[in-house]
Amino acid sequence: MTTGTPVSQTPSRYLGACQPDVAVGWRLERLTAPSRLFGANGLRTGPDGRIYIAQVTGSQISALDITTGDVETISAKGGDIVAPDDVAFDTHGNLVATEVMNGRVSLRDTSGRTRVLRDDVPSANGITFHNGRLFIGECREGGRLMEFDLGGGPPRILLENVPSPNAMEVGPDGLLYFPVMGANEIWRIDPDAGADARSNGALRGQPEIVATGLGVPDSVKFDADGFIVSTQVASGQVLRIDPRTGDQTVLAQLNPGLDNCTLVDGRLFVSNFTGEITEVLAGGQTRTTLPGGLNWPMDIAVGGDGRLYVADGTYFYALGADGSLDTVGMLFSPGYPGFLRGLTPSGPGGFVVTTSGGQIGRYRPAHDETDFLADGFDQLYGVALAPGGIVAAELGTGNIVSVDGSGNVGVLASGLADPIGVTVTSGGEVLVSESGAGRVVRVTPSGTDIVVDGLVRPQGILALEGSLYIVDAGQKAVIEVDLGTGARTTIAAGLPVGPPPGVVPKPLLGMPPFSGPQGPFAGIAAGPDGTLYVSADGEGSVMALKRDRT
Repeated sequence: MTTGTPVSQTPSRYLGACQPDVAVGWRLERLTAPSRLFGANGLRTGPDGRIYIAQVTGSQISALDITTGDVETISAKGGDIVAPDDVAFDTHGNLVATEVMNGRVSLRDTSGRTRVLRDDVPSANGITFHNGRLFIGECREGGRLMEFDLGGGPPRILLENVPSPNAMEVGPDGLLYFPVMGANEIWRIDPDAGADARSNGALRGQPEIVATGLGVPDSVKFDADGFIVSTQVASGQVLRIDPRTGDQTVLAQLNPGLDNCTLVDGRLFVSNFTGEITEVLAGGQTRTTLPGGLNWPMDIAVGGDGRLYVADGTYFYALGADGSLDTVGMLFSPGYPGFLRGLTPSGPGGFVVTTSGGQIGRYRPAHDETDFLADGFDQLYGVALAPGGIVAAELGTGNIVSVDGSGNVGVLASGLADPIGVTVTSGGEVLVSESGAGRVVRVTPSGTDIVVDGLVRPQGILALEGSLYIVDAGQKAVIEVDLGTGARTTIAAGLPVGPPPGVVPKPLLGMPPFSGPQGPFAGIAAGPDGTLYVSADGEGSVMALKRDRT
C-alpha cells in the first residue's frame, strides 16, 4: 500500500530550457510526465546524508535530498563517468563508481576531478568500502570478486566464476555478503581468507550460501539490527533476511525491476529501473520519494487495439488514457525478447521488434512469447513491414536488412552512414534515415536515392498519405516533407529530443548478457486520426502533435 505523495519537485532531467515552437495548424501535448532520472540503479547514502543514484543508461550520477526532494546532478551525461551502475564513498568523501559497460572503476574526488582506477574489470558493478578497503564485483557469468589495491597494484582476487554477483556489503561479522543473480541466492565469503585460512565454511575462502529460493536478488545492505535487506529484481519484493538462519520476511511488494537499496538514518529506500525511488515503511506500506518514468523512450507504435505502445529498452509499455504507463512486459518477465528498440505492429496482439542483442523477433506479450526470426545483427534499430517481409536498419554495419517469410536474411542496401529509422510508403518503397549523413534515402535495386537532405541527425521516420515525417534529433524538430513536391515544413521545433544543447554523450557499449550496445532512437508513429506521436527521449516522455481542426 502506498501512502503520501511524491516528495520530488524536480521537473525534468533535461538540462536547459525547453520551449517548443509549433507551426500554425498544429498543437503539441505531452502525454506522459518528463522523467526525473535516466532510470535508477545503484544507491548509496553519501556523507552529506543525501542518496546518490547511479544511472547506467544516462551516464549520470545524481544526489537526492529526501527532505526537500531536490535532485542535484553530480556527474552529468557526457562527463568523465560513463554508465555508472553503483557507487561508494571512501573515508575522505571521494566517490568511486563502477562503469559497467566500459569495464572501469573511477574515482571522483571532492573537488569534482575524476580519474580511472582500473579499466580491466568487465561488467564492473557491485562496490563497497569497508575499513578503508575497496571491494568490487563483476556482474557477469563467471564474474570475479576482488579487492582493489588503492596504491595502484593489481587487485586481489577473492573469488572467481561467480554467476553474476551484484551489489555487496560487509556484514557485522566481517564477512562479505553478495547476491548471486545467476544462482538466485545470497552468498558470503571471508575477505581475509587465503592460503592460511583459519576454519571452515566461508572462513576457508569458499563461499557459503546464506539464502536461496529468492526473487533474483540484486543488492545486499544491512540494517541497524544486523539483518540483510535485499531487493529482488524479478519478483519486486524487498526482503529482510536473517544472516544466521536465512529466514526471510517480506518488507514490501513493489513492481519488478528493483535494483538497489540504501538506509538513511534507519529509513529504507529502494530503486527501480524506471527511476522510481520508494521509501519502505512499517507494515508493508511504501511512499514514493521520486516517481519513475521512461528511461529513453525509443520506438513507438499504435497497436491493433488502438493503444500506443512504447519500447523503452528494459520495459514495454502501453499508454493509458490518463497518461499512465501500463507495463506489458519487462526484462525479467516470461517471453520478453530482450532490450527493446525497434517496434512495429504485426497481427492481432503482436509486434515485430528489434533488440540491442541483434535480434529480430515477433513478440506476443499477451502470450508471454517471442519467436526470434533472425539473429546476429550489429546494432539494429528501426523496423518496418514491407511487401516482401520485414526490413530493419543495422546501424553497426550500415546495412538495410530484410527477413522473408521463410526466415531468409538479405541485404537491401549497404554502405549507409548510421542508418537508424525505416518506413515503407503505401507504394512499397523503403525509406531510411541516415543519421550520420543528415538525410533520408530511398532504397532502390541499384542502391539508394536521396529523398531529403540538409538534415542534422534524423532518427524516427514515418511515411503517411504522401508525406514523410522526420524526427531530427539534431535540430530537435519534427519535419513534414511532401513526397511529391519535396516541400518541407517544420511542424515543431525546440523539442526535448536527443541530448541537451552542448552535451555530447559517450557511447554505451552494452552489458552482456542483458543487452548489446545501447543508443538513443527518437521514434514516431501515427494514430488513425492522424495524430503524430513522438518519443521525446531527451526528457523521457511521449508527446503528441495534433492538427488543429478548428
